Parts: sequence; structure tokens; C-alpha cells
Amino acid sequence: MAGETVNSKKRLSRSHRHIRAERIFRQVLTVVGVLMVVIVLSILLTLIVQSMPSIKQIGLKYLWGKTWDPVADVYGAYPFLLGTILTSFLALIISVPFSFAVAVFLGEYYPSGWVSDLLKNTVELIAAVPSVIYGFWGLAVMVPLVRQLEVKLGVDPIGMGIFSSALILAVMVIPYAATLGRSMIQMVPSPLKEAAYALGATRWEVIRSVIFPYTKSGMFAGVLLSLGRALGETMAVTMVIGNTSLLPKNIFSPGNTMASVIANEFTEADHPVYLSALIELGLVLFLVTVVINMIGKRLIGRYTNE
Repeated sequence: MAGETVNSKKRLSRSHRHIRAERIFRQVLTVVGVLMVVIVLSILLTLIVQSMPSIKQIGLKYLWGKTWDPVADVYGAYPFLLGTILTSFLALIISVPFSFAVAVFLGEYYPSGWVSDLLKNTVELIAAVPSVIYGFWGLAVMVPLVRQLEVKLGVDPIGMGIFSSALILAVMVIPYAATLGRSMIQMVPSPLKEAAYALGATRWEVIRSVIFPYTKSGMFAGVLLSLGRALGETMAVTMVIGNTSLLPKNIFSPGNTMASVIANEFTEADHPVYLSALIELGLVLFLVTVVINMIGKRLIGRYTNE
């Protein structure tokens, strides 16, 4: 009886320790979650407060103003907003086919083996290369190639511009959608694919009718992650986009993004309104990213519920 009592007390003590540890762990997670919300809100509040001089002086004209001239104290963010959207979405259009192809290749055709390991390491290396290296590569390799293409198309052979920066961004964002897509494809239950093969489906039919419908929410999440990465990229885009405040006429024209303008001019802003206008660019970029993520989350939820 005494031994059973001792054992019962030990089990009860262990149970209490486990409950206490789980309670502490839950509290830590709650604190971390609240801290993340506080950090995001503090960033937003800081941007709003620092942007107030520009907001009071310029108002909503700031968003659709087509002229950015700090010397004349005129600030219009429309060329940079357009440049950001053009480069990001054009890069997304270019990168998505490659991302999905890599995801299917690694997730379905070669899930293991030296070929798979080599390609996975290569894709991970693409994500690990610093953006300034992509900028140098773009100047040395991509810009001359784009210049040759522009000569053939009869466009001014500038080389640097929206299209060049979109190509660089496309290479940079491929790993995000490809890695998440590969993970989602490998999570497809084997019985689903085996049942389709048993009914006489080809591999392409299995990919199209079983794998893609099962993984569409994850695939779209990877695309959304890639878009978020493209919207905020600064250094590589700054080096190849041309850095002009003029409104781009086409995808081959030089331009600027909101991030590249901030990087180029922030240290030169010696006027309070000028500095506030640059900070307001950061606020606009922040809000654009939030809106696009909200739209993407809504679409993912709709696809998941279908």
C-alpha cells in the first residue's frame, strides 16, 4: 500500500509539472502573439505620425500626383506606385510558371535522389544570394540582353528599366512559391493518386485533376509570398530600374519603385516635408502590401472552401 501511494504521488507530481509547463508555454505563445501585433501597429503608427507634415500639406493629391520634384517642393507618388506594381506583378507573371514547374518536378517526378537534392539546393541558394549580387548580375548580364531585345523591338535601347528589374525580381522570388508548392505536393495523400492511376489516369491527368486541386490553396499562398517579397525588394531593383521620377510609358521605360526612391533619397532629404513625403511613401508601400495580403487571404479562403 505504501509503495502504491508513493507511485501515485509521483504520477500526480509529474502530471502537475506537465500541466504547469503547458500553461507556461501557452502564456509564452500568447505574449509572443501579442508582441507581434504590437510591433506591427507601432510600425504603422510611426509611419503615420512621421508622415503627417506631408499629409497635411499635400493631402490625397500625393497619391495621384505625377510630378516628384523636391527642389520645387512638389511631391507626387503615382510614378513610384505604378513602378512598384508593374515590376512586382510582371515579375510574378514571369516567375509563376517556373515556380510551379520546379514544384511539380521536385514534388512528383523526383521527390528524392541526387537530382532532387541538387535542384533543391540550387533553389535554396537562389533565395540565399544577397540582393546586391543580383543587382550586379543584372547590370553585367541582364541589362545588355534586354538592350539587344529592345533594339530588335524598335524601342529605345536603354537596357535599364521596368522590364529588367522585373526579370531580376522573377529570379529572386522563384524559390518561395517553388519550395512551398513542393511541400504541398508531397503532402497529397498517396491513396488519392493511386486511385486515379487505378482508373486509368495518366500522370498529367493526376497532376491536373488530383494534385493541383488538392494543393491550390498552398500554391496560391506561395504566389502571395512571392508577391510580398517582390513588393519590398530594394537593392537589386534600385540598381537596374533606371531611377527616374518620370512616369513610365511602357514596361521598357526607366522608372522607380517606392522602395528604391526611399533608398536613393532618404539621406538627402534635408527638408521636413521632403523627409515626410519619403516616409509617406513607406506608409503607402506598407498599406499596399497589407491590402494585397488581405485580398490573397480572402482568395485562399474561398479556394479552400470550394
